[in-house]
Amino acid sequence: MEGFKNIRIKDIAEMAGVSVATVDRVLHRRGKISEKALSKVMDALEQTGFKPNLIASTLGSNKTFRIAALLPDPALDDYWRLSAEGIIKAKEDWGQYNVHIESFYFNLYEKTSFKEVADRVLDFQPDGVLVAPIFHRESLVFFDILHFKGIPYILFNTNIPEAKPISFIGQDLYQSGRVGAEMLSGKVVNPGNIAVMHIYEEIQNAVHLKEKERGFRDFFADNKLSNFTVSSYDFGNCDESEFDRNLLDVITRDDITGIFVTTSKGSHLTASVLDQSGKKNIVLVGYDLLQDNIHYMYNGVINFLINQNPQKQAFLGISYLVNFLVFKKQPPASDLFPLEIITKENIKSYLYSGVH
Repeated sequence: MEGFKNIRIKDIAEMAGVSVATVDRVLHRRGKISEKALSKVMDALEQTGFKPNLIASTLGSNKTFRIAALLPDPALDDYWRLSAEGIIKAKEDWGQYNVHIESFYFNLYEKTSFKEVADRVLDFQPDGVLVAPIFHRESLVFFDILHFKGIPYILFNTNIPEAKPISFIGQDLYQSGRVGAEMLSGKVVNPGNIAVMHIYEEIQNAVHLKEKERGFRDFFADNKLSNFTVSSYDFGNCDESEFDRNLLDVITRDDITGIFVTTSKGSHLTASVLDQSGKKNIVLVGYDLLQDNIHYMYNGVINFLINQNPQKQAFLGISYLVNFLVFKKQPPASDLFPLEIITKENIKSYLYSGVH
């Protein structure tokens, strides 16, 4: 089959092993269809390259599905800018038919902002919600409301164990912490004091950062690396000059030989201090292919980056919601991305591949 124009309902029926009438009922949403038959037809449609917007044009439904994306303001952090770009791409793919996707941005550094914007999401009366739940307690309240209203939701970037989403998209954050520890411990020439640094986020209310640190610490404990001492530092919302001074004081006072930064923005902020103070000998492991992080990796300040692929996370989240709402296709309970380790030696090939 060379394309959609050459595909007949009969062809799809044969691929799915169902009757032509069953395929017709799926496409036009009429009559009763078993879940098994629906799944077979949808799989056949995907295999034939039957594009979602073309499927939608055959449905003949006047229903408009409203999807809300709740995430941090991309203007405040380049990591979330990449997430926002993923949602924009999803809008382009799905916006040609009866799906209305709206983004709602909250302040990354103010938990009260999350609640205020979450209320706006509820006013939007969505049929489904994509959420980056970086504020733990506030997110749980929001999830309870969604559950009460019967609104399905998908989590991305951060998983909340108490939540009941239809899917989680992201990485195993505990395991990413262990990977960070493995890379750092193998690179440090003289074992000594190692720092876990949480920068510009409220660690006590951030499950994702806690999980990374837990994995990091467990790696050293499980491998009995007693020649390393791991300490945690939480840098709050101080201004940039104050942050630079505080970080340099910690590095000098505690004779730090290696640093694991749990956030992508914090990675290049830390790298900047190391670069300006001439401490490029300190091993630095951080997160994500932000432009500033790439710059410091090329300059030999950042040794390793664990890429979380935020753009793809957000894009898939919207796509899973559309498939769930429009085609009744259940998403995977979790879609865990691989832990991609970026180094100075492979970063160019990775960037040029276009997979990020």
